[in-house]
Amino acid sequence: MAGETTGPSPLGAALERVGDRWTMLLVEALLDGSHRFGELAAAVPGIAPNVLARRLRHLEGERLVLARRYSERPPRHEYELTAAGRDLAGAIRLLAAWGAGHVADTALPRHDACGSELEPRWWCPLCELAVADGDDADVQLF
Repeated sequence: MAGETTGPSPLGAALERVGDRWTMLLVEALLDGSHRFGELAAAVPGIAPNVLARRLRHLEGERLVLARRYSERPPRHEYELTAAGRDLAGAIRLLAAWGAGHVADTALPRHDACGSELEPRWWCPLCELAVADGDDADVQLF
């Protein structure tokens, strides 16, 4: 039937899982390895403890973060990304590059080996070709 929806778009589905500011910042903080609650609070300035706890539970429920108990009394956990959580690294890098390119006094990410600025690009692994920005005829997003 016309006008019927079959659920959210792939982008909508992703945003439902990780689409708020604090969640993305937590994933970014966990990209370099596991952290305890206090370490995450320090790594994401401004996040309230109750918001941090709620976002970590949400990420655990989405199977993007694994909580490992390291103390029984009181119960304390160390948090790390699952493989699915680590898969968000590319999306976070793209968003960070976009932010760096559109916010004054924000540096673009640099290649550690040579120091040059990195550029995100669409790449077709089958054809081994880069797809040019704005070349909408060559890209089917969803």
